Amino acid sequence: MRDQPVYKMHPPNLMTMLPLPIDEIRQDLIAALRDNRRILLQAPTGSGKSTRIPQFLLECEPETEGEIVVLQPRRLPARMLAARVASERGCRLGDEVGYQIRFDKVVSSKTKIRFVTEGILLREIIGNPRLKGIRAIVFDEFHERHLYTDLTLGRVLRIQKESRPDLIVIVMSATLDSDAVEKYLSPCTRLDTSGRVYPVSIQYQERAQEDRPVWEVAGETVERHWKDTTGNILVFMPGRHEIQRTIRELQRRIGNEATILPLHGELSVSDQDSAVNPSMGRRIIVSTNVAETSLTIDGITMVVDSGLARVARHDPRRGINTLYIEKISHASADQRAGRAGRTAPGICLRMWTKRDHELRPQIETPEILRVDLCETVLYLKASGENAVEDFPWITPPLPLAIQHATQILTDLDALAAESGTITATGKEMTGYPVHPRYARMMIAAQKYRCGHAAAFASAIVQSRNLLLGKVDSEVRKRREDLFENATSDFARLSRAFRFAEDNQFKIEACRSLGIHADTARQVQRAYQEFLKLSAARGTSEESEEVTSDELAKCVLAAFADNVAIRRDRGTLSCDLVHGRRGLLNKESAAADSALFVAAEIDEIQHHAGEVEVRLSLATPLEKAWLAEVHPTHLHTVTRYDYDSGQRRVIVKTETLFRDLVIESSRSDARPSTDASACLAGEVVSGNLDLPEWNESVEEWISRVNWLARNFPDYGISPIGKEETELLYFQLCEGIVTARELRTRPVLPVIRAWLSSAQQQLLEQMAPERLVLPNGRKARIRYPESGEPVISARIQDLYGVESSLHLGKSQTALTIEVLGPNHRPLQTTRDLRTFWKETYPKLKSELQRKYPRHEWR
Repeated sequence: MRDQPVYKMHPPNLMTMLPLPIDEIRQDLIAALRDNRRILLQAPTGSGKSTRIPQFLLECEPETEGEIVVLQPRRLPARMLAARVASERGCRLGDEVGYQIRFDKVVSSKTKIRFVTEGILLREIIGNPRLKGIRAIVFDEFHERHLYTDLTLGRVLRIQKESRPDLIVIVMSATLDSDAVEKYLSPCTRLDTSGRVYPVSIQYQERAQEDRPVWEVAGETVERHWKDTTGNILVFMPGRHEIQRTIRELQRRIGNEATILPLHGELSVSDQDSAVNPSMGRRIIVSTNVAETSLTIDGITMVVDSGLARVARHDPRRGINTLYIEKISHASADQRAGRAGRTAPGICLRMWTKRDHELRPQIETPEILRVDLCETVLYLKASGENAVEDFPWITPPLPLAIQHATQILTDLDALAAESGTITATGKEMTGYPVHPRYARMMIAAQKYRCGHAAAFASAIVQSRNLLLGKVDSEVRKRREDLFENATSDFARLSRAFRFAEDNQFKIEACRSLGIHADTARQVQRAYQEFLKLSAARGTSEESEEVTSDELAKCVLAAFADNVAIRRDRGTLSCDLVHGRRGLLNKESAAADSALFVAAEIDEIQHHAGEVEVRLSLATPLEKAWLAEVHPTHLHTVTRYDYDSGQRRVIVKTETLFRDLVIESSRSDARPSTDASACLAGEVVSGNLDLPEWNESVEEWISRVNWLARNFPDYGISPIGKEETELLYFQLCEGIVTARELRTRPVLPVIRAWLSSAQQQLLEQMAPERLVLPNGRKARIRYPESGEPVISARIQDLYGVESSLHLGKSQTALTIEVLGPNHRPLQTTRDLRTFWKETYPKLKSELQRKYPRHEWR
């Protein structure tokens, strides 16, 4: 709470106390709350829901203790709505009615209604998991589906269900997929009101204007239709830059016929109030989408809509969420058009074609499907929600997005690598209302006492490129003189920013050094915001110059996943953490550094489909800093590899940061268990041959496996894939070269698989050969399934009248009877039947073909 609030007490305003459309459901709301503490309310823009519903709640249960918290998606509406409600209730802002937004808190012990932005309540829940002191939470403008809205609603509903059944939860909006939300809130009571809306005429451009600056089209449109209405005009632009250019264009075309005012979140409080408060004379308000919902600007009868808005999406280049200018949806366009029909029939002039409108989406994609989830995952982990996928999402996030966020948080030391639970550092990071990267940087800034430098680095990373890419030789020479001896890209940009600041961001002065003046102003604003964060945590420093080693450690803390090492001194090609490769910007101040961290990674896809990774905003590193800032990420491993050129095992000793090799050395391996395992691995993969592993070895293994399979009581272990690999290892014991392996006797090692007794049993039960009556020895084959097989010429079987069997096992053999040409004539296990029935049929033909052989 400020000691001296800048807001004075507003006297009751008779206009604001006039009946509003939302008043008609007051009794319905009170009745519904008796039976159900979950309410879904749909009411049109301008019906008064944002200001009156909190008051209804306050009045319907005056004896109940606790605050009524109203969540707003944006800071400006949160502040202005609080001021409006305070005015309606005739109190000073900060007493009965207050607000809390980032870096601004106007509340007191008397506050009963508190307007807040979503992130404020989300962080409050971590320290107040039962929402003690809060009796109702109102989610306003829920249709915008901000990530914080989804996350906060899920948490609040779980709290209501598990520990606070008395908690009132109201979800409301003008445009909403009510059926889906009602199902999610179930059981809930749904209330609807039609409101009071005057007709609005919609007009489109006849031809597409996308090749022209949006401010020129807006100025031309307002000038052409200026006389079509006598009321005020509201012009929607996507951002501050476009608003400034539009105002200049309107001043050139309209002159002083109307008061032209900007409206966006970066204005001072007094300038914001000037745009919204009633005044004499015609006004043109040029606004971002903060005027699309919640805020009411009196007297608007014409809306000029650019059809554009800045939409939050994940920026993979900087690894954060950022704003992109995109086309708005049908729902958003309808919201904007409705602003022209509040007090009288109005006109909405859309700066796009009817065809373009038909191609636009009906509603916005929920933020959870298009932004980075690092803050979300960190918050849930801090709240005890370790299974992020099981959180009651209204729209579940993509699994890959959760995995990506979890990996980044692990890299930032916010989550434990093994368990995924939040660490002490992670809990500290939740106290900063910024992306976890910058929270991590702020924590490091506390340690290294470089708050100014870290604040500037954070601002630079979030901005567009401060330096113009294409400049002439003279500008480049002046820029090089300014950057002399700067070894970090942040140091260069700091000097460029100081130059722009010293020259009051004048365009001509900035242009002389190829500096983007407007970007420099944006950096200044972001810089000041981060300085407030730094000051709030007690961080200070003597110098604001961004050249110290301490800053490099801060950047390393925030971008540990972007540590890179040059592949060699002759190239800008680099290896990065997580197995990635990239190319350092050739103009980087770190171009001569072997080890560095990049705060920007840009993936460029070429026509052939190949993706080139460009690294920029680089800061040189020293190996010792890796151990200092992220000690758990740095480790040394010893690995045995086979060098195919030297045909031997070598030892590699590597120092790794995560999976990135920082240092490496190698030497010839000496005989050891690890060396044997490495050599055996090459045999398993087929890269090395074992000449002595021949047919005799395979036959011996077949005999062992047949005996083990058919007579398990003997306790002989079969030799399968794993056992074979173990035998390879035994063959490699004590050696480190391929040459030694090639000459290594194999059969003695293989035979050692069995004890002496087992080897004798093998010879008795599964002999290698069988002696035939004529003294010849027939080799016995032992297949993987079925009975053993011998192959013998028919003459060698003369005198064998019955079946053949293996030694002591008495297993019947399958006999493959061969002709004189050694080709099979018959396969049988019953020689008696063969001689009696089959042989007589074959004999005459065989005698004719082979007359020199004996035929009985």
